[in-house]
Amino acid sequence: MSLPPNFTLLQVVPELETGGAEQTTLDVARAVVAAGGRALVASAGGRMEARLSAAGGELVRLPMQSKNPLVMLQTGRALRRVIRERRVSLVHVRSRAPAFPALWAARVEGVPTVATYHGIYLAKGALKRWYNAVMTRVDRVIANSDYTRNHVLTEHGIAPEKVVSIPRGVDLERFDPVHVAAERVEALKGAWGLPPAGEGPLVFLLAGRLTPIKGHETIIAAAARLKDEGRDLRVIFAGDDQGRTAFRESLEARVREAGLEGRVALVGHCDDMPAAFLAADVALLPTLVPESFGRAAVEPQVMGRPVIASDHGGTTETVLPGQTGWLAPPGEAQAWARAMAEAQDLGGEGLRRLGQAARDRAVKLYSNDAMCAATLSVYEQVLDARKGGT
Repeated sequence: MSLPPNFTLLQVVPELETGGAEQTTLDVARAVVAAGGRALVASAGGRMEARLSAAGGELVRLPMQSKNPLVMLQTGRALRRVIRERRVSLVHVRSRAPAFPALWAARVEGVPTVATYHGIYLAKGALKRWYNAVMTRVDRVIANSDYTRNHVLTEHGIAPEKVVSIPRGVDLERFDPVHVAAERVEALKGAWGLPPAGEGPLVFLLAGRLTPIKGHETIIAAAARLKDEGRDLRVIFAGDDQGRTAFRESLEARVREAGLEGRVALVGHCDDMPAAFLAADVALLPTLVPESFGRAAVEPQVMGRPVIASDHGGTTETVLPGQTGWLAPPGEAQAWARAMAEAQDLGGEGLRRLGQAARDRAVKLYSNDAMCAATLSVYEQVLDARKGGT
């Protein structure tokens, strides 16, 4: 993919801790550098800083996570200096609050802009709708799924040609079963108290931060039903509580009350997700709120693991019932228990066949290279349109 000479991209994201928006920021930074450009990321930083550096990107440390109007004003001024001094060619915003100072700075400096809708922003009133609409005050909007694109068009009434759907990509080199040493998988199994490969009951993995919308409580209730039916299983919740200690403690209490100690484990953050998916047999994505795309449903499929996901949002595009996994009504523990039981009843060979079909489809549709190429193509279109005065 070619870019204009001396192209410099400035991406804006609140923090670099964890999540789909943050990972996509790193992926695009790597693609821009590979295409001969420079990749700057304005952010408060976080645990993914080293990975940004390894991708060839550069962190511009600013309090982009702040919603304080005075801080945002100062941040906008700082971004103006960055745009001028680093000769930024285009600004790409990935979150609403930091979009305000970033888009103001870009507008004053005459730099084109792109925004990615990484989530479904709901609004009950005019003020919140105005706040959400900041992500449409750009030259081009990228939606991370058709579901998200339809939401943007319906919610904001902007011209359809201004919004393009680019599904999130997966790093097919990092997420490749062939590249994951067995020692990595066994190390995780040991740390999580799971038996070695081929031994013990089926293992289900819910990867995601500990927050009520992710559906952990649904899975605890479903696991309790399965236990009452005499079924044995293991469920791993891999994710940070991100300061929500009360919620984490409530989940731990529910596990104890249901008698699921030893069956359901909260293991905290996991850095090695490729190995994590191989340590499990089936991935879970029981979100109560629709996912705009649902990378957590695609990454395990790329690793050859079938998925049980909530039947709403972007996951209805990425999980095919009966072909690559199951879809279950969000929040309905009985339905989730039934889907998990079906996965158990398939047996090892049946799950392998389903997982291989999932991998074949996901590799074809959701490669990181395809996502990055489409994003860089949007950059070129925006720059060309500005040059042409259209």
